[in-house]
Amino acid sequence: MAKRAKKNPSEQSQASNGVAASAAAHGLVKSSRKKLKQDFPDRFLNRELSWLGFNERVLAQAAEPTLPILERAKFLAITGSNLDEFMMVRVGGLKILRQRNPSKQDPAGMLASEQLQAVAERTHRFVERQYELWRQQVGPQLATSGIVEINLSESEGTELRLATERFQQDIFPVLSPQAVTADAFPMVRGLGMHLLVRLEIDAETRLGVLADSADEDGQQRFEWALLPMGRTLPRLMPSASNHRMGYVLLEQLVRHFVAEFFPGRKVLECTPFRITRNADIELREDEASDLLGGMEEVLESRRFARAVRLEYCATASEHAVEFLRQVHDLDPQDLYPIQGPLDLSFLFSLHSVDGFEKLRDEVWPATPHPKIDPDQSMFSTIEGGDLLLVHPYQQFDSVVRLIEEAAVDPDVLAIKQVLYRTSKNSPVIAALERAAERGKYVTAIVELKARFDEARNIEWAREMERSGVQVIYGIHGLKTHAKICIIVRRQSNGIRRYMHFGTGNYNEVTARIYSDVSLLTCDEVLGRDATNFFNAVTGASQPVEMEELAAAPLQLRQRVLNLIEGETQRCMQSGHGRIIAKLNALVDTEVIDALYRASQAGVKIKLNIRGQCCLRPGVKGLSESIEVVSIVDRFLEHARIFCFHQNGNEKVYISSADWMPRNLDRRVELMVPVSDPTCSSRLRDVLNAYFKDNVNAWRMQADGRYEKVPTPKDAAYRVQYELYRQEVELSSIAQSSRRQTFRPVSGSS
Repeated sequence: MAKRAKKNPSEQSQASNGVAASAAAHGLVKSSRKKLKQDFPDRFLNRELSWLGFNERVLAQAAEPTLPILERAKFLAITGSNLDEFMMVRVGGLKILRQRNPSKQDPAGMLASEQLQAVAERTHRFVERQYELWRQQVGPQLATSGIVEINLSESEGTELRLATERFQQDIFPVLSPQAVTADAFPMVRGLGMHLLVRLEIDAETRLGVLADSADEDGQQRFEWALLPMGRTLPRLMPSASNHRMGYVLLEQLVRHFVAEFFPGRKVLECTPFRITRNADIELREDEASDLLGGMEEVLESRRFARAVRLEYCATASEHAVEFLRQVHDLDPQDLYPIQGPLDLSFLFSLHSVDGFEKLRDEVWPATPHPKIDPDQSMFSTIEGGDLLLVHPYQQFDSVVRLIEEAAVDPDVLAIKQVLYRTSKNSPVIAALERAAERGKYVTAIVELKARFDEARNIEWAREMERSGVQVIYGIHGLKTHAKICIIVRRQSNGIRRYMHFGTGNYNEVTARIYSDVSLLTCDEVLGRDATNFFNAVTGASQPVEMEELAAAPLQLRQRVLNLIEGETQRCMQSGHGRIIAKLNALVDTEVIDALYRASQAGVKIKLNIRGQCCLRPGVKGLSESIEVVSIVDRFLEHARIFCFHQNGNEKVYISSADWMPRNLDRRVELMVPVSDPTCSSRLRDVLNAYFKDNVNAWRMQADGRYEKVPTPKDAAYRVQYELYRQEVELSSIAQSSRRQTFRPVSGSS
């Protein structure tokens, strides 16, 4: 092993000075944070309330009268699915915290109990607005447009006859009622639809029946039964109607005919309800000898986790509500009476019905990248220079095509890839399996702990192993969230590495609706870094210091802080400093304090943050030069892009990581510099465009509220439309140029 050359005295002095300067800077930063805490003790916002504010902005899209009605219905469905996950994960986590560490405060100074109370109050108001919007606007306008929910109690003739046949043939043979009591209530599936049926006990059946409700004289008057709707029956059932499309929800159809399940008994009440269970259950990796088996146990444990919310039809009796509350051990604030259909996710199905194109947004088909020639291999194209793809305006198919070409290319020796979330029938997975079957060295890091995708990832992992793929189940104690693919290819001039770095998952379905960016490159330095990164993850070895890439949890946090601090110092010296960042969430207190210090030094900071933001912008003496905007539009904003001015020598990065403790400290993430002048220029243009939006932009106020940016009558700028328009124009020019070029076809020799 070669020895390192000794440093000369001058170099040693410089190194010592550098260490001393770094230590001094660290001391100044620590002192500065202490002063911030003293001067601005309330400088952080609560992350849970901030997230609820994001969902309120999504609900505002559902209320937007200029949108097509099916798009409004889709946004209403999104608010429901968002809230489901929030309740399972965040509220579930707060309940655990309240039990285990009731005195612990969050950065905003709130106890878990205080957060739960504030969240409950705001969520109840939110749900009321959700269903008011459904009853008064979305539902009626859908009906006016020809999409009608059939009320069976008011139906007759053919409509009722067909509903009866559907029930008798398709539903009655499948479902089974179950007698229940408060002492013997089954473990109902979280987020599953159920019916609670209250039956009157007649004189003949009263003896021997264990009931749990009584009238004033103590005599038992009724008993309970449970009807789970199960998973095999579709919730949305088309129905005959005089309108263009009629539908009945499964629970309403069963509710109408529920007496059929209890012949000879009187049904007093039939209440649809839904339980939400705590999903904030993590694998104890130190106790799991088998990670795959351990994750399967986690999935199973979620089925039996504590309930955190009860949703029920608002017409339910006090008897029914109290019965359900007691058997699930819920607080009154966990009860949500619903004036409308429970679980608004059925609106996703309505959004996709055929024949109602005019009720949806105009389709924006993704365009090919102007430099990607369909007649040329992806390897040749990437060799010609780095490529930046802006999704979903540009096709994610180019990324899939690269992996598919690699799978069959005889010169490709190896493929290495991180998989966090994939689609149901993933072409990427299929390509990796095909490559392994052809004898290539294929390694896939499959993150089994990707919440709510664990079952799918377990299935993929086993399938790939059967195909010969070397499957690595992430890193002990961390989630592997980086978006990276490395293709090692033998060429005439030696081995070359082709890489994809991204901000989104390898999921071609969500790539059509998520706003992300991809970098395709064969840069040698990035190639070395990528290989070192991958080997450290798969080999459980000490990571090698990388030249350009920054990885969490080792270097990424400090690299971000150094970039912010560098901008602060340069601004103090020259009076010029600028930071522009696009993120999904800004929660990390250390990063927020660094941004506050930068603002106090005069750095102009623009933040486009889709969701949670715990920083207060525009506070005098603290954050006067910080602007925070949020864009909620047809595509989910998901890209992470950062730009630091550096006295005109701007540095641009893309990343898989938000500025949150979980990303910086508890996940394997990557931040990638984009050095190619064309690519970095395009990224800066994209970043700047987000601060021009005056159609779907919200500006954050110092108290955490968001105000809609007003739209001028004659100067509307919608950033998602403008980005799409630009890509269409560039793609059209490129295709026109190819059509005008003669391409001779070589004959076989």
